[in-house]
Amino acid sequence: MLFGLAAYLSWGFLPIYFKHLHGALPTEVVAQRVLWSVLLLAALIAVSHRWQHLRAAIASRRALGILAVSALLIGANWLIYIWAISADHVLETSLGYFLNPLVNVVMGVVLLKERLTRAQGLAVALAGTGVAVLALGASSGLWISLALAGTFATYGLLRKIAPVESLEGLAIETILLAPLAALYLAWLASRGELAFGADPHLTWLLTLSGVMTATPLLLFAAAARRLRYSTLGLLQYIAPTIQFLLAVLAYGEPLTTAHIVCFALIWTGLAVFAADGLRRAPARARPEPATCP
Repeated sequence: MLFGLAAYLSWGFLPIYFKHLHGALPTEVVAQRVLWSVLLLAALIAVSHRWQHLRAAIASRRALGILAVSALLIGANWLIYIWAISADHVLETSLGYFLNPLVNVVMGVVLLKERLTRAQGLAVALAGTGVAVLALGASSGLWISLALAGTFATYGLLRKIAPVESLEGLAIETILLAPLAALYLAWLASRGELAFGADPHLTWLLTLSGVMTATPLLLFAAAARRLRYSTLGLLQYIAPTIQFLLAVLAYGEPLTTAHIVCFALIWTGLAVFAADGLRRAPARARPEPATCP
């Protein structure tokens, strides 16, 4: 439980960290995050003696093909998330990750031909109504929520079918993204626009991006091996709840009537979804750890 709480609390307060990186372009933050994550994950694999697992995953053409697509998806998710925080759209990021479990259900029905229970159908209908209300309320940031939920749900689906463990999977994804990240940072440096090295405080924060990425993941992986599926499923709402409170109480982002109605409908849907999950939990296996923002 402590591992799970620590993971989701870390993800929930992550906007505070990214807010302090306002001196760097969101694209540079993502690139730095990729490169420092590669170094940290390589060290973790070395310490845990998992090089053989990493080589086996790289040798699998199926695994490598799936991870190439998932790498692009998680890179896009990170970029949208970091840009949204820097542009004062923390509320929309919160909505995106509240929507994510319900988008997973829809994708399961559409792509995997799974059947909805009545409770799941009601939860999805309530969430869809909430999104429609927000769209009619002319929310300019709705695309952020939908893009975050869509990219992360698709990423989770691909990681579910990829024959590779969490640590090796994330390592391969960041390795695949690393050349693009390095080339982009070199281009920024050639134009004199690289934030890294320009300011000691900002440079130190950017260096920590690998730790900020990997630490919650490892805590989550430890929790997933020990907690019941239903417990872990309920904990996942801690992070977007914290982000919602930060957006409204700390950053003063506007909470319109459309937002209130939308969140109320989605929260009701999630309550129905969670209750159904608790009822059905004994028949389920523990989930494969996935990467959050």
